[in-house]
Amino acid sequence: MAAAWRRALLLLLASQLAWSGSPPDEEEVPEEWLLLHVVQGHIGAGNYSYLRLNHEGKIVLQMRSVRGDADLYVSDSTLHPSFDDYDLQSVTCGPDAVSIPAHFRRPVGIGVYGHPSHHESEFEMKVYYDRAVERSPFGEAAYADGTGPSQRPASAPEDAPPEEESVLWTVLISVLKLVLEILF
Repeated sequence: MAAAWRRALLLLLASQLAWSGSPPDEEEVPEEWLLLHVVQGHIGAGNYSYLRLNHEGKIVLQMRSVRGDADLYVSDSTLHPSFDDYDLQSVTCGPDAVSIPAHFRRPVGIGVYGHPSHHESEFEMKVYYDRAVERSPFGEAAYADGTGPSQRPASAPEDAPPEEESVLWTVLISVLKLVLEILF
């Protein structure tokens, strides 16, 4: 009787593995993503570990906490992002992921924070380059004359601001500066 149950259990496990199509530890990523780096590290409770990203283009960070709970903070304005100063974040109790847009200034600062609920956290972060081309929702046919976004017709002369206005503003600002210098 025990042998029959054991055989049934093995068949159930084998069917589960065959149905999933891949081992349970492998993550499925789009084929447009190119793996650039795998970063592994340890971080103490309440501490930060900082990384710097120099790669251009759209970058996807996928981080999983092997042990504990590590959180992810990203910024293009500081190399030391934190929970007080960041542009993008992922602070889940499970896998964390952030998509860094191509327009972010490089280098991009990446902060990995060890959540205080665990004495130490161990993480693994995969860095992917997203090769997918972002297309305009309007496509190339959005222009009635058949020109694309890079072939827009030049502005008409009547659209340009009159040069006299610019000279007037320059004179006005100069007079205001003079008055402020005299007063202060």
